[in-house]
Amino acid sequence: MFLVEEDSLPLTINLFLISGYLLFSTHFFRYVILQNSWLNLSLLKLLPRILFFTFLLSVSNYIFQIISGFFLNTLDYGNDFEPIVILTTILTFMILYVLWVSLYFIYHYFEKYNTTLKYEAAIYEFELNKLKSQLNPHFIFNALNSIRALVDEDPVKSKRAITQLSNILRNSLIMNKRKLIDFNDELKTVRDYLELESIRLEERLKINIDISRDVETYQIPPLMLQTLVENGIKHGVATLTKGGEITIKAWEDKQKLKIQIRNSGQYINGSNVKKGTGYGIDSTKQRLSLIYGQMASFNIKNENSNTVLTEISIPQNI
Repeated sequence: MFLVEEDSLPLTINLFLISGYLLFSTHFFRYVILQNSWLNLSLLKLLPRILFFTFLLSVSNYIFQIISGFFLNTLDYGNDFEPIVILTTILTFMILYVLWVSLYFIYHYFEKYNTTLKYEAAIYEFELNKLKSQLNPHFIFNALNSIRALVDEDPVKSKRAITQLSNILRNSLIMNKRKLIDFNDELKTVRDYLELESIRLEERLKINIDISRDVETYQIPPLMLQTLVENGIKHGVATLTKGGEITIKAWEDKQKLKIQIRNSGQYINGSNVKKGTGYGIDSTKQRLSLIYGQMASFNIKNENSNTVLTEISIPQNI
């Protein structure tokens, strides 16, 4: 495309400029892909976007090449503006971009595959630890004692309590089979758990649940919400002589599911007051990171001297 002169310095400079522009444009291409979540699109939706954007970048490369050639005096005015030369140059750049983006998507495919393997290993470990927490003798002992006291006093309520305990244990056993579940299904498990705990703690446990209807389409990791609620009661409300309150609030904000859990108690030095309460928190952080990456967030802090606030943000699609 350019004239060959005895002094090759302008051509060398021009080559470096074009190479630098290619490098810059691929970084910009990567930014567009990530910013618009193209990695999650189907092939039918992805292909026209890729072709259109590679065409735009190829045209911009040709324009940049003309501009740099003009200032470096390396243009061949008799040849560089021929339609066939323009078309060939743009198609060449398009081929380079398509090759680059293909390698980029292949890389992320294998990275996602490796992440899935890590998730499966982590979820397996989580299930075992969760079963230890849910099926520990202390938990079952308290639940059965509460139910036994109701058998003569309120048979109907005792039957419902047995059903709720059964639901919790069943969900714990099958949770490793699903990566995500509907938010409403998770909420049912939480309600069962809270009603069961209400039998044991009676007036010492106050419950407030405020769930917006627009979160019904969201999915979350199974037992994530229940684990955090259990953590708040076990190491917060239940440790207080007068008991306390737990509040669950969920709503949609900018296509993200926002969850807030408030419980009476204090969060000190990275854990609740009682030693060994970090498991539910650590497992939640790990699962959110593995499934959503940086698109999800988790935060726990003391809202005031008597209340711990846990906040979670989860995207609608992954």
